[in-house]
Amino acid sequence: MAPAPSTSSAITLNINGEKHTLPVDHRTTLLDALRERLDLTGTKKGCDQGQCGACTVLIDGRRAVSCLQLAVAAEGREVTTIEGVADGEDLHPVQQAFLDLDGYQCGYCTPGQICSAIAVIEEHAAGWPSAATQDVKPQAEVQPLTAEEIRERMSGNLCRCGAYVSIVEAVARAAEAARPGGSGDGIDGIGAAEAGAAV
Repeated sequence: MAPAPSTSSAITLNINGEKHTLPVDHRTTLLDALRERLDLTGTKKGCDQGQCGACTVLIDGRRAVSCLQLAVAAEGREVTTIEGVADGEDLHPVQQAFLDLDGYQCGYCTPGQICSAIAVIEEHAAGWPSAATQDVKPQAEVQPLTAEEIRERMSGNLCRCGAYVSIVEAVARAAEAARPGGSGDGIDGIGAAEAGAAV
């Protein structure tokens, strides 16, 4: 009789630029590996069903909900958690904008919001359309990152405290700072009134 197939493996994860080798059950999610095996607890467990965005991390620069990603599937990929977005003591511009504009209240969803916002800014700059993008023709120029665009692109990240107004303003400020020649003062036309619609 053939032996039963193994249900665990030793894998190597590249997390925030550091390699970590650990044995995992094949059913272990990336979220549980991060929190319970590697003590990277900045990534939060919210719904554990991929609905709230609290566990958002960046995998090869693209956002992913880590509660639905198996740890074994992340082997060989670059995973960035909230602990890895700053440059030493210097906060990432998105982190700084959230801090400056109070883009948080209790802070539980903030790591996922920040990781998602980093990817949103990069996706938009690369010309990736969203459901709110007015002109999706391939030859069209990148449209401005409006409050409507930010709300649509961030809609997978819930904030139970309702800090959406400040979150939209923070993403707008960070996006403007990332734009060549940007001032970091936010995007024209995005003030509290326009940002105020729920994400």
